[in-house]
Amino acid sequence: MHISCDVKIMVYSTDTNTTHKYHLIKEKKSWQEAQSYCREKHTDLISGTKQLQDEEVEKVMKSTHRKPFIGLFRDTWRWSDGSNFSFRHWNKNFKNVEHNRDQCVMAVPRDKGRWKNESCNDKKPFICYDDKVILIKENKTWEDALTYCRDHHHDLVTITNMEDQRWIQEKVKNASTDYVWIGLHYAWSLHFWFWVSDEVVSYENWASCPKMDDCDVSGAMETRGGHKWLEKKDSETFNFICSKY
Repeated sequence: MHISCDVKIMVYSTDTNTTHKYHLIKEKKSWQEAQSYCREKHTDLISGTKQLQDEEVEKVMKSTHRKPFIGLFRDTWRWSDGSNFSFRHWNKNFKNVEHNRDQCVMAVPRDKGRWKNESCNDKKPFICYDDKVILIKENKTWEDALTYCRDHHHDLVTITNMEDQRWIQEKVKNASTDYVWIGLHYAWSLHFWFWVSDEVVSYENWASCPKMDDCDVSGAMETRGGHKWLEKKDSETFNFICSKY
């Protein structure tokens, strides 16, 4: 049976401005202690250009006169959550000492949030963030991944627009499998794809038109390359992305 990939169905709009929430932790910790705290209580230390340019982050920074740690640390300079490091916002006191690897970064509120590097062992307040999605680095079948997400978080992730797609792409770069499961499933009896969150499929990012030769298939995303979607047998095991709310 021929399944057309050209059929488009309207989808209700969703709020994409609640990607994460930011938390200034005033208790002073070393950078490593701060990272562990954020990963246990939230998602991670605030990381990446997109977050640092968020107006909500600016408000958080202005609420303290101290210089809070952010997620940038010295090991050829990397972000705590694996975000791409291309943007630079150093202040004039930046010390890029090649032989000193024990360096972490704090934002200076009185210097427009510019970055200053000091020892990771210094005790500082810090900023955590909560993400609406989480990468689970466990290999499970699609159905087991769905059950895990619903038991421990909210659901397998839904992607309804380009902004969602780009955010998930950053997350899957840290996966240990070539593909990750997403919440896209094929209803064989009805001959259409749907999101398990009950969203209909509007935005699409298929590598090619799904052939649909097997009734037990679901959607997965490439973790490398173009991060396209592909249909995969439900019995295959991959990492997966859960939504947290």
